[in-house]
Amino acid sequence: MADRPLSPHLQIWKWGPHMLVSILHRVTGDGMALVGLPVMLWWLGSLASGPEAYAAFQGHAMSWYGLIVMFGLSWAFFNHLCSGLRHFVLDMGAGFELNSNRNWSVGSIACALILTVAFWAAMIAL
Repeated sequence: MADRPLSPHLQIWKWGPHMLVSILHRVTGDGMALVGLPVMLWWLGSLASGPEAYAAFQGHAMSWYGLIVMFGLSWAFFNHLCSGLRHFVLDMGAGFELNSNRNWSVGSIACALILTVAFWAAMIAL
């Protein structure tokens, strides 16, 4: 057997935005599952438990650490959404050219940031 890897490894591949988007897609999916689901269940449970329980949830959610978690979850959602749309286009067989793939990757990250800021601007305006 040869003393070389069977497939290209990190020493060969040049880091690019498509790699970042792919990694972030996995991380945001896991983050929404591991953090978002318990937060959503806590929110639903506090809604069902009455005004005191909901006030306790709201107190945590509106604190500085709660806002960081909520902002992070909203960014994770929008990033996963935009990245998923990018993957959908790739699954159709389009966007594999280097420049197109790079532009879709950068656009995916930028769109997620813009949507997150717009969402929080709308939430604050309410």
